[in-house]
Amino acid sequence: MPESNAGSRRIVAAVAVAAAILLGVAGASRTPDPPKPDERLRGAYRKEPVNGWTYVHLEGTPREIGFQHGYLLAAEIQDLRRVFALEYKHDDNKDWNFFREAGKNILWPHIGAEYREEMQGIADGLNAEGVRFDVWDVVAMNASQEWGYYVTEYDKAHTVAVGEHCSAFVAVGSYTRDGKVVIAHNNWTNYLDGSRWTYVFDIAPEHGYRLMMDGLPGLIHSGDDFGINTAGVVITETTISGFHGFDTNGVPEFVRARKAMQYAASIDEAAAIFKDGNNGGYANDWLIADTKKNEIASLELGLKNVTLERKTDGYFVGSNFPINPKLTAEETTFAAKDMKNSANARHKRWEQLMAENKGKIDVALAEQFMADHVDSVTGRTEPSERTLCGHYELSGRASAAGAWQPAYGTAGAAQNKVTDSEMAGRMEFVAAAGHACGMDFVAAKHLEAHPELSWERSELRDMKAYPWTVMREQ
Repeated sequence: MPESNAGSRRIVAAVAVAAAILLGVAGASRTPDPPKPDERLRGAYRKEPVNGWTYVHLEGTPREIGFQHGYLLAAEIQDLRRVFALEYKHDDNKDWNFFREAGKNILWPHIGAEYREEMQGIADGLNAEGVRFDVWDVVAMNASQEWGYYVTEYDKAHTVAVGEHCSAFVAVGSYTRDGKVVIAHNNWTNYLDGSRWTYVFDIAPEHGYRLMMDGLPGLIHSGDDFGINTAGVVITETTISGFHGFDTNGVPEFVRARKAMQYAASIDEAAAIFKDGNNGGYANDWLIADTKKNEIASLELGLKNVTLERKTDGYFVGSNFPINPKLTAEETTFAAKDMKNSANARHKRWEQLMAENKGKIDVALAEQFMADHVDSVTGRTEPSERTLCGHYELSGRASAAGAWQPAYGTAGAAQNKVTDSEMAGRMEFVAAAGHACGMDFVAAKHLEAHPELSWERSELRDMKAYPWTVMREQ
């Protein structure tokens, strides 16, 4: 009896071991359940680049939009932070932490809850992707266009050149082929960041209008400011050359720029948003179109001098020249009588093109304007900093705007956008990454010829010229 019981126990034990082994094998071979998708990413996506442009769709609450942005573009945001840190150190002579602290102490107190939430969301999305980032890094990036103004006021002994950024026009009535609005803009910037300025953000926010704009990874605003919304408003701008002045108690320009694109349903509403709390940062001549009313406007927004002009028949052009003589005298160092400088030469060319093409202007013609290489000073076709399709890299003349660009500097027209009333009504615009003329920029070749620019080597990229491409919901 005891022997029989022992045998039974051995059989039971063997069966148990075999069952355990089988269960283990079955457990090991079973495919684990996939992780549940993060609800904050619902509805958001990015597409593979098409002709240089990456389309990004974001939607939801401010925190959700930010999280989607940071998560989907984590690698690109990390890359752009390196670029900005390099540029800030070279141009402003300050390290990254200086701008983090300035963002925290100077800008953050004047940013409303909605955009605080969105920027915190960007940091959260980056962290979820394993990238070390906090909200002060995000603020430091978003204020990239206005730091030069702040540093000049902060350190009176060190004046920062704010540069000559962008060419643009808006036309309506007897100047366009169909009498409706045509608006265009090309982004003049350093090729360090310009080669990366190839994102289209389609944002459906919880509040306000759906908007579509070009932009950079990590920024809640366009940065070079070209955008459309479902209310029929189109906004762009060009920088006022040689501007100085910054109000540390004002609302950051990047907040006002995003808010205008998201909430303005008219020229008056856009102008009111831009003027409300104006801090003087990134002072621009804003070109605004109300495509539903067939009306256009120019808002020259200085810190002390502000001028709003509107038209239902005519045009406005921008090439970084100040318009109001009082603003020019009181708030800039601009050489208004030097007709050979970039801003004045391009202004003259714009006037020529508007006169020569009255009644003909449409999207196709605007694309040609963006590729124009006529130097109005010499009358010859020779690309340089004096042509609408800007090429500092081909010119032996330094920038007139302080020390923004040396001779043969790596800057110029890095990308281009055009839309008209019909396209804007469908939430569309056409865009060309790189020079609209079709000329590629090859970084290694240029740095070999100009070793004085070697400080850019670690981050400078080739900038290929791509064809015009329609940007729409994808």
